[in-house]
Amino acid sequence: MTLAQPIPFNPRWPDPDPRYLSEIQSPPPPLHIESVLSPEWTHWIKGAAEATSAPPDYIFMALLTVAGSLLGNTRWAAPWVDWEEPPILWTALIGTPSMNKSPALNAIISPLRSAERTRRTEAQKCHEAWRQEADKAKIIEAAWKDAVKAATKEGSEAPARPKAADIGPEPVLPRLAMSDATIEKVAAILAQQPRGVLVVRDELAGWVQSMSRYTSGGDRQFWIETYGGRSYSVERMGRSPIDIARLSASVIGNIQPDRLRTQFLNSQDDGFVARVLPIWPERAPLTRPGADHRTNLLPTAIDRLLSLQMVRDAQGHYEPKRLPFTPQAMKLLEEFRHKVRAWEDRSEGIMVSFTGKLHGLSVRLSLILTFLEWVVSDRSEPETISAEVFATASNLIETYLLPMAQRAYAPAAYSGKERAGRKLMALLHTRRATAISTREIQRAGRSGLQSKEDVDRAISALVEADILRSSEAPPSSRGGRPARKYSVNPAIFTADCAPEQADIS
Repeated sequence: MTLAQPIPFNPRWPDPDPRYLSEIQSPPPPLHIESVLSPEWTHWIKGAAEATSAPPDYIFMALLTVAGSLLGNTRWAAPWVDWEEPPILWTALIGTPSMNKSPALNAIISPLRSAERTRRTEAQKCHEAWRQEADKAKIIEAAWKDAVKAATKEGSEAPARPKAADIGPEPVLPRLAMSDATIEKVAAILAQQPRGVLVVRDELAGWVQSMSRYTSGGDRQFWIETYGGRSYSVERMGRSPIDIARLSASVIGNIQPDRLRTQFLNSQDDGFVARVLPIWPERAPLTRPGADHRTNLLPTAIDRLLSLQMVRDAQGHYEPKRLPFTPQAMKLLEEFRHKVRAWEDRSEGIMVSFTGKLHGLSVRLSLILTFLEWVVSDRSEPETISAEVFATASNLIETYLLPMAQRAYAPAAYSGKERAGRKLMALLHTRRATAISTREIQRAGRSGLQSKEDVDRAISALVEADILRSSEAPPSSRGGRPARKYSVNPAIFTADCAPEQADIS
């Protein structure tokens, strides 16, 4: 391989494909909170962002995610027959340590934890009273069993079981948010708490790693199921199965950009990452807070959302109350689905899966936005989802959430062939190679360029992009088939065509 200093442009080469010459990552889209939420929420979010020196994007999406988890299985959206969506969101707050992800997230989670403590304290009083009654019930039960044994022995009629021996099920201590647990623990909570739960992780990479810690990745499917709110049974060797009517878990947490690449974007495309809404804004300026934003708005909203309860079906089982779409909202939804299909057809890599879920996301967001507006109003509980709210939700997706995902998931948003081509492009820039052979590419030891299939795919991509051109290789002194050799378009090394290549491994 020949190395060179600045190389003059060769006019015999056509212009290289600009896709391989530009930065992979796009700038973050602007967030216009005032076009999504009421003035009360807009003012509160901006105040909380100022107080934590964090981007308002973090607080905005944390609010939507937590509101969805509080709605849980009490209210679902039902656009039309045989289609229903729970208000479950999975959100990743992406940024470097200096971006104040944790303080921003804590602005939402701290009031939630406070509400949980209050309810657990009240529930513990009931639980203690139940325990005292349970101790009495055990004594009564034991005495009754002795009486039954005596009656059986004497041949007389056995006494009926005393009502005092039945004290009902053990009270459940409410759990609104949890940080770390095995799937058995999560399943046990959800089996007792049909509303659902929120999983909060300060580092989402640890959550993903834990899925394969003991089960070789088997827990991953469990978590994928929690996004849909469907029935599920957890069965493990030597343990009784846990049956859950609606497996529902919202998720929010922080992740650094490098961990996003290694823990999220390097995983198999099983739909897991496509369910995560990535939020990666620019760093916020350091400011001194103005007026105190800590009002009763969020605690009051949490209390009001928690006042919503599940309903009973004809058999007496708890289930969500479904909110239908108005006719005009259904019309807008149908139009949006066609738009999503067009986006999907133009997508590559992981963005195909992400984009394919946007019509369902629009329904979920519509439900959440409907109730976020309700909690700050004096109106009665909404019974339908309006066209106005759906228009807001779909616009939020088109102008903010989709461009944000394209920014964050860019390294995985390409076809396998283009990803291989970009890896080879990075190698060419690192070595400033004017020519390179297949053997030299493999010997470089780069991830994704080690097998013959990977190398062939990368070369094919760059040949089509007019970046590589086959050249005749000299015969090997050892005999055998010579390595294929390719010359490199010198235009890729010019100042205008040689940006820093992002790590897409």
